[in-house]
Amino acid sequence: MTIELDEQGRPEPPMAGDELATLVGFLEFQRATLAWKTDGLTADQLNQTTAKSAMTLGGLLKHLAYVEQQWFHVVLHDREPLEPWASVDWKADNDWDWHSAADDTPEQLNALWQDEVDRARKATAEALETGDLGQLVKRAPWKDGRKMNLRWILTHMIEEYSRHNGHADLLREAIDGQTGE
Repeated sequence: MTIELDEQGRPEPPMAGDELATLVGFLEFQRATLAWKTDGLTADQLNQTTAKSAMTLGGLLKHLAYVEQQWFHVVLHDREPLEPWASVDWKADNDWDWHSAADDTPEQLNALWQDEVDRARKATAEALETGDLGQLVKRAPWKDGRKMNLRWILTHMIEEYSRHNGHADLLREAIDGQTGE
């Protein structure tokens, strides 16, 4: 199967794929969009804000790295969080992923995010070896015990990236004028 890339090097989701190929295709497109919006920036640029928001592109990278591990490693497979997430006092700083990004280099942020994306891809493939998109997660993320399925996680991750890529558009344009979808 040939993967077509757009002018930014992002993989185009399949036009007539099955459910899994379509969901994964859109998620990979959104992941590539974040990579495009943060590519080649310095630490100062990754820490730049816009308007009255404290949000930064570096914070977005670290937050999405956390979200990838949380949903695919912790919730889907019921595994304990790995570092740097395992030792965070989330009660003391619920937005630690956003705030602590200012202490990391662009290389560290990109490597952390890419490592978590790779781990999420492997976790998805592992789950699909023994089940389908309808399989329930192993750890209930809600206090009332409700569980979602893998289909829900993939759809949620598309939403998560889509929403934050809108933020990335605004931040990147404020940094160097780069625009695009």
